[in-house]
Amino acid sequence: MHISVKGRQIDVGDALRAYAQQSLEGLVGKYFDRPIEASVVFSRSGHTFNADISAHPSRGVLVQGSGAANDAYAALDVASERIARQLHRYKQRLGPHKGKVEVDSVQAQQFIIAADEEEVPVAEGQPVIIAEMTADVPICTVSGAVMRLDLADAPAVLFRNSAHGGLNMIYRRPDGNIGWIDPQGIPRRDSA
Repeated sequence: MHISVKGRQIDVGDALRAYAQQSLEGLVGKYFDRPIEASVVFSRSGHTFNADISAHPSRGVLVQGSGAANDAYAALDVASERIARQLHRYKQRLGPHKGKVEVDSVQAQQFIIAADEEEVPVAEGQPVIIAEMTADVPICTVSGAVMRLDLADAPAVLFRNSAHGGLNMIYRRPDGNIGWIDPQGIPRRDSA
């Protein structure tokens, strides 16, 4: 597994780098036979150290977690505990499929649009696009999408529902529950 350890405006020493690599290899290796990659970014705000972990334990799976503490090692431990809980839940949900991950997806274009239209001119009545990239829209069940939402610690996940082929979205509501948007009246695979 390729592991990247970086510091954002702080120096990451050899001891912290080795500790982070050893910690992530043990953590992700406990749940997956051949993990792909992981990265840790350390930063500091005041007297608090932050550790942000992003791991790809398997194709099509992204796990993210962060932690904060007065010590960089402790911040990494907090983030690692969060990742461990997510990976444990993920493996339990897989149940008898042990290691099988839904990786079917369709390609989509993802755009980042300038937030403040007053500062950035609007071209031909359209907002200005400041970044363009390709994104995967997974084909999965609703429970699979919820698992992806939890693992990635993301605010929302767009997916193609494997039950009917329509585009759906799940999102984390302000009250902590998960919302599910399943548009009606659009052409679906079963009605064609």
